[in-house]
Amino acid sequence: MGWQSRTRSLQVFDTELSADSVEWCPLNQWSHILACGTYQLQKNEAKAGVESTTPSRTGRLYLFQFHSQGSFTPPLTEIQRIDTPAILDLKWCHVPVSERPVLGMATANGEIELHTLIDAQQGSCLERAMSTELGPDRLALSMDWSTGRGESSDTRLVSSDSTGSLTVLSLGEASLNAISQWKAHDFEAWISAFSYWDTQLVYSGGDDCKLKGWDLRLGPSSPTFTCKRHSMGVCSIHSNPHREHVLATGSYDENVLLWDGRNMRQPLSETAVGGGVWRLKWHPTQEHLLLAACMHNDFHILHCQQAMDGNDGPCPILASYILHNSLAYGADWSWLPLSSPPPSSPQEPAPAIVEFTESGGHLRIQYESPTASFDTSLEDDSGRYIPDYTLPPEKTAVPSPAPLPSLGESSPSVSCLLATCSFYDHMLHVWRWDWSPEETETVSGGDETEPAPS
Repeated sequence: MGWQSRTRSLQVFDTELSADSVEWCPLNQWSHILACGTYQLQKNEAKAGVESTTPSRTGRLYLFQFHSQGSFTPPLTEIQRIDTPAILDLKWCHVPVSERPVLGMATANGEIELHTLIDAQQGSCLERAMSTELGPDRLALSMDWSTGRGESSDTRLVSSDSTGSLTVLSLGEASLNAISQWKAHDFEAWISAFSYWDTQLVYSGGDDCKLKGWDLRLGPSSPTFTCKRHSMGVCSIHSNPHREHVLATGSYDENVLLWDGRNMRQPLSETAVGGGVWRLKWHPTQEHLLLAACMHNDFHILHCQQAMDGNDGPCPILASYILHNSLAYGADWSWLPLSSPPPSSPQEPAPAIVEFTESGGHLRIQYESPTASFDTSLEDDSGRYIPDYTLPPEKTAVPSPAPLPSLGESSPSVSCLLATCSFYDHMLHVWRWDWSPEETETVSGGDETEPAPS
């Protein structure tokens, strides 16, 4: 039996500032709520004829609600925007705090801020609850909650920062307190994450190309393991909330690795995705589906069942969302169930088409993060400078093995709502993915997404 994979864009929203983080609320009553964070690097104005070398980093937090009201009504509605320091990461707590949803935010001024979702007369809105500083002269780069499996006992957070340090924080009734802080990496610690099955275990990845594990019961004097399997900076880690010991990691080296946490010497699988892997997200209910934000090469959904069962080889790519025109940074699955058929195409926005009459040039950006500014130049294949043109980096084709696997007898089809955002074009996309059996033998490539403009 063949399988049909189809992505369909529902709505596009201009965030005005560069977008790098997007998160759906995981709590049932509020699963229609979506948050999006932005990061804008701005040079300060010169003073007394001297140009300032210290950039300012500003951001904005958007809050949306999603209501599907038919094919011709945009489903996403902005309900709040808050000007903030630049936002590097957003995460909703997986359980209510004092019976309310809580959104955590890692900011460029080195703070972790918590916002509570409240019901006001005009609808839901976020209200700042508490915050804590990680330390001077640092950017908070990531955060994760210990509540990934929906367990509410001993709610804690872990954060990583630009000094290479990790901080574990405990959430009290009215305060957010640092339990421990230690130097974990030689350069920026891009990512930190809990093991959702044993929340005394913490993972971290840094610009030193190292993936490390830490046991909070033993203290931070030395890691439980140091893995150098990634060849470039490690910038994404996510513990599988459905399958114990399974861990996914991503890197600037353009590979997604799956691990058994009991053996960190050799990964279960390695999948080349054609772009630096900034974020990885396991599906809320399907243990084998993994969403990857691949910077220079769009967004991909990976099928990880065979790898988790011990079979060798890369994970098949079931679908790719290719309608963004800039760096793919933020990505998340919605917890909302989708039972209705996909909307008809008239509501689907058309992506901007940019054509260049000159050929022979390409732009290579091997290494990049949302915290850095950089200069690029366009060169031809001989290394000669081509002036006055700016082209996006060439995207790498990601082949998908065939035949594609099914999702199993217990789940003959899946329909998912997703949100993704991209950086320099400051765009938020809401889209759906449908994966279902079909009567034809095999869908070539496993994806029926409309082709991107050339």
